[in-house]
Amino acid sequence: MGVIPWPGQTGGVLGPQYDPWLLTCDPSQADFKIPDLALPKEISGRRLDKRLALLKEVNRRAGRVADSSAVSGLKRQTKQAIGLLSRSKAGSVFDLSQESDATRDRYGRTRWAQSVLLARRMVEAGVSLVQINWAKVDKEPNGGSWDTHDKHNDLLKRFLMPWMDQAYSALLTDLSDRGLLDETLVLWVGEFGHTPKFNARAGRDHWGHCFSIALAGGGVQGGVVHGGSDDRAAYPISGRVEPRDLMATVFHCLGYSPDTELHDTSGRPLPISRGRVIEQVL
Repeated sequence: MGVIPWPGQTGGVLGPQYDPWLLTCDPSQADFKIPDLALPKEISGRRLDKRLALLKEVNRRAGRVADSSAVSGLKRQTKQAIGLLSRSKAGSVFDLSQESDATRDRYGRTRWAQSVLLARRMVEAGVSLVQINWAKVDKEPNGGSWDTHDKHNDLLKRFLMPWMDQAYSALLTDLSDRGLLDETLVLWVGEFGHTPKFNARAGRDHWGHCFSIALAGGGVQGGVVHGGSDDRAAYPISGRVEPRDLMATVFHCLGYSPDTELHDTSGRPLPISRGRVIEQVL
C-alpha cells in the first residue's frame, strides 16, 4: 500500500517531498502495527521533548544556515515526523481493532482485503490519495499475483476473483453507507492485459492491446460499460481509450482540466495529462 499525497507525482517530477509513503506490513495480522509510528521503548515523551528543545536551540544558533533552502526540506520532514509521533489521531487511523468483526469479515481476512479496509479508514481520515498493491500469496504460482503466466483459470477461480470481488464490493458498499462514495473515486486497474491464447503452462502472458478497468464513485456513472473488443478479447473494436485518457478522466473528476500545468524541479511546465476525458462514463 502506498499513501500518496496530492498531487501524487513521483519525486522525479516534483521532487522527493511528493514521494509516497510505502507501507509493506500485513494488516491482517493480529499484531499489526505501522513501523516507526511510535517512539522506541527507550525514549519517553519527556526525553523527546528535551531533544526537540535542543534541536530548536541548535537551529536558532545556526542562523542563516538553518533558513537556507538546503535545510528547509529537512526541517519540513522533521516536523512531519514529529507530528505523526505526537498525534494520537494518526495512530488510530491504522488501528483496525476499532472495526467490528462483521466489517472485517465482510472485506475478508486476507492481507489484500484488510489493506482495502485500511484504505477506507485513511480516506475517512482525510488522506487524499491511497494506492493499494495486490499482495503476494506464498506458495502459489506467479507469487499469487494477477500476472498469471501459469495456471490462469485455476488461480482466477480459486482466489484471485473471489478475494477481489469480496473486498471491492465491500469497499464500495462501505463508502456508500458512510456517504463517502460520491466524493471518492475508486479505480481497479492493472498495467496490462493477458494474451488471447493460453501458453503451454495453462497461463496467459502479457498483452497491452486490450484489457479492462473499473471505476466507481467520484462522479462516475454506475453500471455503464464503455468500449468493446473483438470475439477473442484481443483488440478493441469500439470505444477505444488509452492510459492517458484514463488519467485525464481522473483529473477531471478531481476538478482539474487535463491541460493544467505542473512545474518540475527545474521549472519546466508539464501538462498533467495529454489525454481526453472519457465523457461516456461520467
